[in-house]
Amino acid sequence: MEPQLGHPRRWQVLGVLVFSLLAVVLDNTILNVALKTIADPEEGLGATQSQMEWAINSYTLVFAGLLFTFGVIGDRTGRRRMLLVGMALFGLASLASAYAQDPGQLIVARAFMGVGGAAIMPATLAIISNVFPPHERGKAIGVWAGGVGLAVAIGPITGGLLIEHFWWGSVFLINLPIVLVAMVLITLVVPESRDPRPSRLDPAGVLLSIIGLVALTYGIIRGGELATVASAEVLVPTLLGVAVLGLFVWYERRVDHPAFDVTYFRDARFATAVGLIGIVFFAMMGAMFFLVFYLQVVLGHTPLQAGALMIPFAAAQLIFAPLSQRMVRRFGGKPTATLSMLVVAGVLASYALMDRSTPLVVIEIVFFVQGAAMANIMPPATTAIMEALPREKAGVGSAMSNTVRQVAGALGVALLGSVLSATYRDEIAPALAGLPEKLRHVAGESLTDTMGVAQSLGARGAALVEPAKTAFLDGMHVTALVSAAITLIGALVALRWLPSGDGGAAVAPASDSAIGEGDRDREPAVV
Repeated sequence: MEPQLGHPRRWQVLGVLVFSLLAVVLDNTILNVALKTIADPEEGLGATQSQMEWAINSYTLVFAGLLFTFGVIGDRTGRRRMLLVGMALFGLASLASAYAQDPGQLIVARAFMGVGGAAIMPATLAIISNVFPPHERGKAIGVWAGGVGLAVAIGPITGGLLIEHFWWGSVFLINLPIVLVAMVLITLVVPESRDPRPSRLDPAGVLLSIIGLVALTYGIIRGGELATVASAEVLVPTLLGVAVLGLFVWYERRVDHPAFDVTYFRDARFATAVGLIGIVFFAMMGAMFFLVFYLQVVLGHTPLQAGALMIPFAAAQLIFAPLSQRMVRRFGGKPTATLSMLVVAGVLASYALMDRSTPLVVIEIVFFVQGAAMANIMPPATTAIMEALPREKAGVGSAMSNTVRQVAGALGVALLGSVLSATYRDEIAPALAGLPEKLRHVAGESLTDTMGVAQSLGARGAALVEPAKTAFLDGMHVTALVSAAITLIGALVALRWLPSGDGGAAVAPASDSAIGEGDRDREPAVV
């Protein structure tokens, strides 16, 4: 294969890679729509709010922790081989998730799905960099990103259709035919490739990062369950997580082959841009968590209807993401990102005004505006990342920002979910005062738990329905304001430290000189 001409079947290879990634991206957006059903004690597993948070975060944390390591392993053993292994593991874990008998089994199965996803994601991008010549790589990555965006868009409606006609496990079972077809196509179409000079592994760094993140996340979620931060059950894991993450940073600064090179964060531009992306996904994932229950329980929409209502958000991303670079070139990166962050903060604050009488057209407009604003944050942040690092490290920088994005999303679900849980528990307590103590404890866990107890009590439980919805709305309003405040801080950070230049070529596809052999498994110039 001539390096300047590319692989003769490179576009077919790209089609297979986009199809292979479909299951990974589709699964996360489908799961959001299915959360309410999984929480139902009769139709689902009766998962508590904290268990649902872990069902999301067990995948995300494992995925983020192993992303770099599996990229390096793919370099050594063969990227196509790594892709096949990842697809097989993702398929088996999806099967286990579909037939989980309790929330604990679902959480473990989702963690193994994260292992598979971490093997798939870097392999697809590494193969794209390997089979496409420099002048076509940008277009190929654009098609890859468009496929990801399409999966995000169709995920909610697909999840709604599956929940409407089948049982909750179908949202995971849908991955199996995709995985099986993808594995056949990968074997037939995708060429094998390796890095002649692969990086060394950093198992100690990976282990420290996962332990620290899991302990910190557990402490945050436990704080929401207990509605206090003073308990030893909250303080011990939280402080342990912070201490282990501190040890991780210390270790990564001294090892010569770090899994996550923290020294890049000495550059204010890089740290600001990556932090900006983290803040956006922190707020977005936390907001999406409570919006599912607002749409389905408070407003009474079916999973299919709720999935359809989320389409404007994804549609705005698809429409405005390709146009966003023009905004950066015309107005500059700093003004574009700062204004977009302010708009996102305003949207999140607007959720604090929504209640049972909010017109659907207003909700749809808000979703669309949020999607459009988020689509204009990534390009200036990406530009800053590319400008801050040497050209040969462009791919590594993007992979690091992807890891931060995943971790921030997990912490957003944990922290904002805990704020929602603690507020709800306080607000619903007076309405549950007349119940037996054991039943009162169960009913106070979350909105779905209260509704389940109310249903089991028949006519007597009907009096709990309205107070439960009111308590949830109070919790949603507080959570929305907290997420808006965090996003506002992000806007101030962008205004203070983000570079003003348009970075014209900085977000263009990296050339061969821009992506070293050891970096081809990382995300090339796309965040």
